[in-house]
Amino acid sequence: MDDTPPAVRAGLSEDEMKATLIRLAFGGDTGKLDEFCEVLRRAIPDDTAAVLRGSAITGFRWSDKAPFDADGPGTSDLDLTLVGNDILSCYNTMGGFYIPGIHSKPLSEAHPDIAPRLLPLRQHLLEMAGRPVNIQGTRDWIMFFREHVMNQPYLKLFGRLGDEPAP
Repeated sequence: MDDTPPAVRAGLSEDEMKATLIRLAFGGDTGKLDEFCEVLRRAIPDDTAAVLRGSAITGFRWSDKAPFDADGPGTSDLDLTLVGNDILSCYNTMGGFYIPGIHSKPLSEAHPDIAPRLLPLRQHLLEMAGRPVNIQGTRDWIMFFREHVMNQPYLKLFGRLGDEPAP
């Protein structure tokens, strides 16, 4: 039995964030989250971690504190971030990055052409979740910065981030 306490990121435990995610985005069905993660795991490079951020794990929008799906069922998106080096090659060097080669813009309705190789994955995840799924690529140190400097929590779905010990 593992006695390691769950990770706490920016004040929220992984257990809290996962419970919120399952309740809000997957209708209380853990199996739907497991299937979502399995599809994702098969589609991305092996050395890539997957994390979710935003209202799906906190229950409210950062900008105005409105509850998840405040604009109606299925209106809040899933903010998926893929963390690693290889995933960044999926994004266009022209227009696909906030910080070139380090932190991409999210593949979304606002930026549908920045990562053509990820479009089929995004569409599949969107259909599974029944809501928009935005896919951003970044390096592990950006996640560290977001958590510890910007106080933004994230839920690790799978993979290893650079600041974690090897399993």
